[in-house]
Amino acid sequence: MWQRLGGQRIHSLLMVGLLVCSTFVAGCTGALEFTVDPRANLNAYPLQIQEGETVTFDARDSEPIEGVITEYLWDFGDGQTSETTTGFTSHRYSTFGMFIVELTVVNDQGGKDRATATISVNGAPQLNLTYPETIRSGDSVLLDASKSFDPEGDNLQFAWDLNWGDDSDDDGDARNDVDASTPTVLLPTNRSGTAQGSLTITDSAESSVTELFTLEISPRRFEVTWETSQLEYTWDEYLDQGQQWEGNISPGETGRIIAFEGVLELQQDILAPQDNFTLSVFIVNDNYERTAQTEGGNLTANESASATLQLDNMNSDGENGIFDADSEEILLEQLLSSTGARKGQGAWIWSVAAQQADPDPLFEGTPDPDPGNDWTLTVVITIMVPKLTEIAYE
Repeated sequence: MWQRLGGQRIHSLLMVGLLVCSTFVAGCTGALEFTVDPRANLNAYPLQIQEGETVTFDARDSEPIEGVITEYLWDFGDGQTSETTTGFTSHRYSTFGMFIVELTVVNDQGGKDRATATISVNGAPQLNLTYPETIRSGDSVLLDASKSFDPEGDNLQFAWDLNWGDDSDDDGDARNDVDASTPTVLLPTNRSGTAQGSLTITDSAESSVTELFTLEISPRRFEVTWETSQLEYTWDEYLDQGQQWEGNISPGETGRIIAFEGVLELQQDILAPQDNFTLSVFIVNDNYERTAQTEGGNLTANESASATLQLDNMNSDGENGIFDADSEEILLEQLLSSTGARKGQGAWIWSVAAQQADPDPLFEGTPDPDPGNDWTLTVVITIMVPKLTEIAYE
């Protein structure tokens, strides 16, 4: 009985022992499978950048807690990822926006931890500059940057340097001037050739974009035809003996002078002999001076004494053709002042002097029967006038 009971008791004790041991062993196994996570630490600099710049990421302060860190998994927030075995890397952001960077640190126990950083990327302003392709000297060129914009909607500042050939602020650098600060500029031109300048736009985050511009300016084209005309000047005066008169003209302002003739006529005397007057002309720029004495005059034929000055072929005739110039005024000046065309330009001084009015008094103190005389001076100048018609380039 005892033996049977004792055997049952022993069997029960064995079962209890096995159960306790099994539970203990299971607990031990669970303790062995426990994973210790690392501690992630992420530093990023700079946190605010301009579009196209690079950010440096430093996770070297991360701790494995147990074992060693075996992987650094980087998600830069812009769709780009990277894996490194060291806690240091960099990344370039080519688009603007806010990006959350996530770092996952993995140790050799299989543990993981994460850290994040936020990067702000400022978008560069978008510069849109337009201007005409065909420009003629004298045109006012519209430089239009009004369609420029900032991706984040910031207001833009405009800085135009309209002429790299002119240091308008006298600082020694002709390429950093600020000649205008509006979205559009109307730039006058006065000569042909190449003109260069630049526009810089800047947003509130000090991000700027600069664009250079080059304007090819063509001269204007004219068809020139010459027309012959005459200028006539007339003076009627009176001079006593010993007096002199002067008159100025500038006949070459509008044309090329070809010839001139000046005729001085005295009023017919009643008594002989005829009066003696002198006609003179002085062309200042040419230092040309000529004089003529009155002569002739037949009392019985009712003819007056006269003097004549004349000159032909002063300049060559104008040639018709097509000419290029920066303006009508410049071309006209070239046509009238070129070699073989500039004689007669400037002031002409005509003068009349009464040398002798005869007859004189027969006795001293008696009235002079002929103290002076009336005269008429007529000057006719033949000129060729250029007619300019602007035409298009073929």
